[in-house]
Amino acid sequence: MIGWKIERLNFRWHSSRLEMAAILLAVLVGTQNISLAQSSTAPAAQPAKQATPTPAKTTPGNTASSPAKQPTSDAQQNGAYTITTVVNEVNLIFTVTDKHGHFIRNLNERDFSLLDNHMAPAEVYSFTQQTNLPLRVGLMIDTSSSIRSRFQFEQNAAIEFLLAVLRPQVDKAFVMGFDVTPDVTQGYTNNGDLLAAGIRKLSPGGGTALYDATYTACRDQMLPLARAGALRKTIILLSDGEDDQSHATLDDAVKMCQRASTAIYTISTNDSPSRDRGDDILKAMAVATGGRAFNPFRMENVAEAFQSIQEELRSQYSLVYKPADFKADGAFRPIYLVAYDRNYKVSAEKGYFAPGASN
Repeated sequence: MIGWKIERLNFRWHSSRLEMAAILLAVLVGTQNISLAQSSTAPAAQPAKQATPTPAKTTPGNTASSPAKQPTSDAQQNGAYTITTVVNEVNLIFTVTDKHGHFIRNLNERDFSLLDNHMAPAEVYSFTQQTNLPLRVGLMIDTSSSIRSRFQFEQNAAIEFLLAVLRPQVDKAFVMGFDVTPDVTQGYTNNGDLLAAGIRKLSPGGGTALYDATYTACRDQMLPLARAGALRKTIILLSDGEDDQSHATLDDAVKMCQRASTAIYTISTNDSPSRDRGDDILKAMAVATGGRAFNPFRMENVAEAFQSIQEELRSQYSLVYKPADFKADGAFRPIYLVAYDRNYKVSAEKGYFAPGASN
């Protein structure tokens, strides 16, 4: 997960505009690592009313834009003002496994090599093992006709997962089913009964618009959390990976999840004896966003996949650093993170979109 640190600088209007400007200049000069571009205080993209997304017309969520004009607050009327700035600070969340898939813990900063936009970071602020980050989980379940025979088992496994992984007052999840259109049957909550009821509301039938659903989930549910602080944002996707109805493309869906700093964990529901194109699509989505793809050989292994995801979400590292030659231009900045020990595999996002002017 990529996180941007937000700082708010408060000051009061003095009798002279010149005096105010001098104070503002002193504050900006005295605050380190502050982007020269003022960040947006407007919320990210709001949930769309239409059934399918239109990716080409959607404003990228991680790019700064001029905030909408707000009503004059009491603080402003009394002479108090707030400046919101983006500190050029990247919070990269990742996991490490050995060649057998076992999680490796207790590693140090010196065990890794990192490049951000093909350059070493200008400065590393912290390196910690984060096992208690608040979780924001999106459970997406394919409800198309192709998964009818195993649907009830998947529902039961999903309910058990959410009840086990969510901590009261800390973690939250939402439930979305999708066939031709996405359907959020339960919004963000940590109430297990409500989440279970949301899963039970789902019923199979119809075609599959996987890319549209993933795009919509990241845009409407995850992207608005961009300024909520350090979170582990994750989508758990149960699907066979087939798509025959989407307007969005695979690339559209992946980029929106990258903008929302959301890792996708996929559990294939393909019950054929061999891998097919859908499994490859699910793997591509997971790898590009820093998640993992699971291909259970039997339906009984779906529960095991959920357990592996639960363990991974609690076995992660946090690397906070300042990118070199950073520009708030809205461009995609690739990340290359590897362990010096080649027996270890690092799972992290492949990059992020810098804040900048709206496209």
